[in-house]
Formats: sequence, structure tokens, C-alpha cells
Amino acid sequence: MTSALPSLFVKTGCPWCTQARDYLDRAGHKYQEINVTNDPAALDQMRKLSGQTKAPVLDWQGDILADFGAEELAPFLQARGLATPS
Repeated sequence: MTSALPSLFVKTGCPWCTQARDYLDRAGHKYQEINVTNDPAALDQMRKLSGQTKAPVLDWQGDILADFGAEELAPFLQARGLATPS
């Protein structure tokens, strides 16, 4: 059974979003990127998941990491047994 890709909610021009994207790419993780900048429905979905409007927000199979930088992403992935960049 194949599970859905994790969702990475981002905003245009957000440096933390760029760092999160780069980190996940270096680690080889596939994800669905959702830009909420001009998409009210996506922004509402992100707000419902995270309780806020700050980005990035990562929804990894129901586990939510909100308003984070790369330093919070590593332990989040490691706690789930997932690879981090070398």
C-alpha cells in the first residue's frame, strides 16, 4: 500500500521555506509542496493543521511540524526513523 506524500506548506520569499525544501531534497525525501501565498484554501488548510499562518509547515503522515527551521527538521525526521542529509 502506498501512502500519500508528505505536504510542505510554504510561502513565496520565505527563507525558512527554502531551507526546509533544500534540506528535504538533500536527504532524498519526496514531498508535495503547497504554496499558500496566493491560495486561500491552502492557507486555510495549513492553519487548520498547525493552528497558525506562519510557514513552513510540514505534514508528515499526520505529524505536524510548524514554523520551523532546519535545526528543528533534523530531530523531527530522526524521531520517525527517516534519513537526514550527510
